[in-house]
Parts: sequence; C-alpha cells; structure tokens
Amino acid sequence: MAQDFSFDAVSEVDLNLVSESIQVAMKEIANRFDFKNANASIELDAKAKKLVVRASDSMKIDNVVDILYMRMAKRGLPLKNLTKGTIEQALGQTARLEVVIQDGVPTEKAKEMAAAIKAAKLKVNASIQGPQLRVAGKSKDELQAAMALLRQGNFGVELQFKNFR
Repeated sequence: MAQDFSFDAVSEVDLNLVSESIQVAMKEIANRFDFKNANASIELDAKAKKLVVRASDSMKIDNVVDILYMRMAKRGLPLKNLTKGTIEQALGQTARLEVVIQDGVPTEKAKEMAAAIKAAKLKVNASIQGPQLRVAGKSKDELQAAMALLRQGNFGVELQFKNFR
C-alpha cells in the first residue's frame, strides 16, 4: 500500500440553509418600514445555483443583500462562495441582482491548491477529482500539515475537509 491515508477538500453550500435564510430575511424585510413599497424579493434557483434579488432601486438591493448575508452568516453558510453580479435596471422602475452560489472547488482553484501543496514540499499527492481535491499520503502528520496549509491559503472559496481516512 503506497498511500494509506487521504482526505478530500471540498466546498459545499447547503441549499436548505440558504432557503431558510431567504425565508427569514423576507420576513424581516416585510416588517421593516424602510422597505415599504420597495417590492423587494429574493428568489433561489436551486438548479442553476443562483439567487435573484429584486427591489425598487439599487440602494434597496444593497440593503436586502446585507440582510440576507447576515442571516446566512448566522447559519454558518460560507459567504466566500457567493459571487455578486452587477445591479441591472429592469422595466417598471425595478432593479435586479444575480448572486451566483459556488458549489464545489473550481478547477483553477484546485490547481492553485495542488501547486501550493507541491511548493510546500509536503510528502503528499494532490489530485483533482471533479469538484473536489483529494490529498493522499503515507503519514497522517503530513496530511494535517496539508490541511493547515489549505486553511491558511486564500483560494476564494470556503473549504471543508471530508473523508479523512
């Protein structure tokens, strides 16, 4: 057995928690006086993994997004995995914003992580397997050093570590 131990570095967002956050944020928006007649709404497209925020103007959209992010942070959702687009003016004096939910480690980020592990000269092998990065080695200590290295790095996504064997 050349490689006895391994772990997977993944980046997952629980869409159920996102949905709960949206519901709580919409309740707060409905009760706030400054959002009266703002026609604010937040929609989740689970298949496309994106949020669509609508309101009467760009300032209200920013406020809705702030409320939503606060509710998501309270539930422990990774805000690093959310990418805001640009605010577009729509018909009927409304504005809309798309927020993309990054689920899984993108290939270019996985390549950066594998290069960082290789540059640290740890005795582990990193391989990209779809939306995750598998790190394998003979020593658990080396794997924990690789985990620490990945935690310290700024790769633009929130990492979780699974399948530590």
